[in-house]
Parts: sequence; C-alpha cells; structure tokens
Amino acid sequence: MSEGPTEPPGAPHPVAPLGGPAPVEVAADEQAEPGLLLRLVRRQEVGFALIGGFNTVFGMALTLFWLWFLPDSWPAAVSVVFAYAVGTTTAFVLHRTLVFRVRGRVLRDFLGFVAVNSGGLLLNIVLLSLAVDVLALPEIPSTVVVMALVAVASFFGHRHISFRRAEVG
Repeated sequence: MSEGPTEPPGAPHPVAPLGGPAPVEVAADEQAEPGLLLRLVRRQEVGFALIGGFNTVFGMALTLFWLWFLPDSWPAAVSVVFAYAVGTTTAFVLHRTLVFRVRGRVLRDFLGFVAVNSGGLLLNIVLLSLAVDVLALPEIPSTVVVMALVAVASFFGHRHISFRRAEVG
C-alpha cells in the first residue's frame, strides 16, 4: 500500500524510499500530485493535523451559529447535529483535496470517511471512559492523551480506509 507523499515537492510520483518497497502505481485519475498545503508543510501528517485543528474550531463556530440561528423552541442538540453535518462534509472535502489528494470514488470515500470518524468517536468514548471511570485517572490529561491517540488512529484510518487507492499492476 502507498504510504502517502513523503518525498519533496517536484519529485517523481510515486517514489519508493531507498531500500523500501517497489513503487506503487496508482491510476492517474485517482491520485494527484501534492496540493498547495502539502507543498507548504511537506508532511501529510502535518497537513492532516492542520486541517483537523481548523475543523475543530470551525465545528465549534458552526455549533454556536446554529444555536444563535435556530428558533429557541428547537432543542440545542439540533445545532450539534447540523454543525456535525456541515463540519464533516467540510473536513471530507479539505482532507480529500488538500491532504490525501485523491480523485474518483467520491461516495465510497465519503462513506469511509464517516465510518472512520464514527469509529474515532467510539474509540474516544471507550478510551476516555476506561481512563477516567475505570482507572480513575485525571480527566483533563486523560482527555488530551486520548484525543491525541484517536487523532493518530484517525489519520491512519483515513489513509488506509477513507482515501485508500488500490495498487495497479
């Protein structure tokens, strides 16, 4: 499987690292050259973290917007659902175009993206409950550690599930 762009911009794509596995061929209509974000930060992991950070702040702003915009008679949870829908769609587009740079199979990618994000939510709930409720660890440090672990798991989930492309040849 392709490990994503790790070569400097302008290098032939894809390139196997010295002593690494043979180059993976990806159909031209499915894998694009690194975009502006990856040309600036050069690491897919950093691009993923930047988009994730942006989307976290964006999701908070969306929730506040929907709380302000929706009638007071509506449950506050509706604002969270609407923010999640817009935020997830935005995150999908940004990760797809700026971080993983894939083309084709939009619906399959989106369903994989939602599945990985849902798995991340479940993993977050389980690990945080285990840390705080079972092991009696402090809430704030546990939350930070668990969120970091889930972010790393999500990166690999998106790389190998959401935006995976089959090898050609």
